Amino acid sequence: MAFEGLSEKLSNVFSKLKSHGRLTEADVKAAMREVRLALLEADVSYKVVKDFVAKVTEKAVGEEVLSSLTPAQQVIKIVNDELVALMGNDNARLNLSSKSPTVIMMCGLQGSGKTTHSAKLAKMLKAEGHRPMLAACDIYRPAAIQQLQVVGEKAGVHVFEMGQTDPVIISMQAVRYAKDYGYDIVILDTAGRLHIDTELMEELQNIKTNTEPDEIMLVVDAMTGQDAVNVAKAFDDALGIDSVLMSKLDSDTRGGAALSVLAVTGKPIKYVGMGEKLDDFEKFHPSRMASRILGMGDVLSLIERAESVIDHNEAEKLTRKITEEGTFDMTDLLDQMKQIRKLGSLKSIVSMLPGGDKIPEDQLDDKQFGRLEAMILSMTPAERAKPSIIDPKRKRRIAAGSGTKVEDVNRLLKQFEQMQKMMKQFGGKGKGKGRRSKAMMKQAKRAIAGMNFDQIPGMSGKK
Repeated sequence: MAFEGLSEKLSNVFSKLKSHGRLTEADVKAAMREVRLALLEADVSYKVVKDFVAKVTEKAVGEEVLSSLTPAQQVIKIVNDELVALMGNDNARLNLSSKSPTVIMMCGLQGSGKTTHSAKLAKMLKAEGHRPMLAACDIYRPAAIQQLQVVGEKAGVHVFEMGQTDPVIISMQAVRYAKDYGYDIVILDTAGRLHIDTELMEELQNIKTNTEPDEIMLVVDAMTGQDAVNVAKAFDDALGIDSVLMSKLDSDTRGGAALSVLAVTGKPIKYVGMGEKLDDFEKFHPSRMASRILGMGDVLSLIERAESVIDHNEAEKLTRKITEEGTFDMTDLLDQMKQIRKLGSLKSIVSMLPGGDKIPEDQLDDKQFGRLEAMILSMTPAERAKPSIIDPKRKRRIAAGSGTKVEDVNRLLKQFEQMQKMMKQFGGKGKGKGRRSKAMMKQAKRAIAGMNFDQIPGMSGKK
C-alpha cells in the first residue's frame, strides 16, 4: 500500500504521544525527531523534511497546544495540516481551454507508464462528459502506437495515428483533426527516453511550440523515489511543465516522492495511478492523501470510485427486492461480489477505510473472491434461490465442482444464512417499516464495525 511504512511509523509516534496525557516541550521535540526519521526513511527530500519538522515543532510547542485538554490530538492535527500544505492544500485542476480543443501534452521517461496513463486520463475525462482523443506521437519505441491503440480501445477513446511520421507533424495534425471532428480534448502521447537528453527535449519543445498545449503533464514513476522528483525538476527546467501525474503510487510503500514534488518543483500532482487496470486512477487530493498517511482512511475517494463503477439500476433493483420483498439469494450475493470487484483489489479498498492499514495483508487475499464465486457457480439455480435445500451430498458436489472443501461450503452457507436473516428484517410492509429499517441499519453498522475478518469468507486469507 502507498505510504505503508510511513503511516505505520507515524502511528507509533502518535500512540506514544497519546499515552503521555499532558505533553511537555521535550515530549513534542522527541516525537518530532521520530517524525523526521520516519520521513527520511520514506525517501522524502532532506530539505523538505527539515522545513516540515521545523514548522510543525514551532506550532506544536505553543502554549495553546500544550495547555489544551487533548495536546496529542492537537499535535496530530498540526501534522495533518502541514502534510496537506506540503502536497498543495486543494486538489489542482486541469487547465481546460475555453476554446476547443484543449491540448494536453503528456511527457516522461520510458517505463513511467505514460502511454497507459494517457488512456486512463482519457477514460476519466470521457466519464466526466468530455470527448477526448489520444494522439500517438511516440514513433521510436517498438509497438508504442499499437499499445496506445489497444489501451485506447479499452478506454473507449479514439486514437489518432500517422505511423512513423515526424512527431511534430503528427501532433499538429491531431489538433486539426480534433477541431474538424468535434473532440474537445487532445492528449498527446509523446516519446520518452531512458534518460533525459538534448534530442528528447528539442523534440518536446518543438511540439510545444507548434501545438501550444494548455497543459504539459509529466508522468513519473513513484517507485523511483527521489529520482522521480529529480526528473520532474529537470523536465520543468527544460520544458516548463504544468503538473505531475504519479504512476504506481500503490506499489511504493514509502511515498516520499509524492510528498516532495510540489516543494521541490513548485508543480502540483494532479493525478495518481493506483494499479494496473484503467479504472485504477484517481485525482490527487492532498487532504485525502494526508488522511491515508495518518491512518484515517479516505472514504470520500472510495465513495467516488463506487459511484463511477457500480451499476445504479442494479443497486436500486436489489434495494427494492430487499425492502419490499424481504428476499436475498445466492445470485444476489454473486452480483454484489462482482460489483465490489469493480472497485479494485481488497487491499486498495481496505486502505481507504479508517484503520484499514492495521489489517494484515495476508487477510486480504483477492483469490478468496474467486473461490466464493466458484462455489456459488457450482450450485444449481434452485440451490442458489433456496440454499436451505443443500444437503451433505449436494455440498460434496459443490466442493468438488469448485475445487474447495466441504467445510468451505459450510462456512459460506452459514455466513449467508446470517446475512439473509438480516436482509429479511429490512423487508415487510405497513406501519413501523421505516423505523424498523432505520433500527436495522444501525444494527448492521454495529455488526460491520465489530466484524472479525477471520470469520468472513474471502477475508481470512486462509486457503
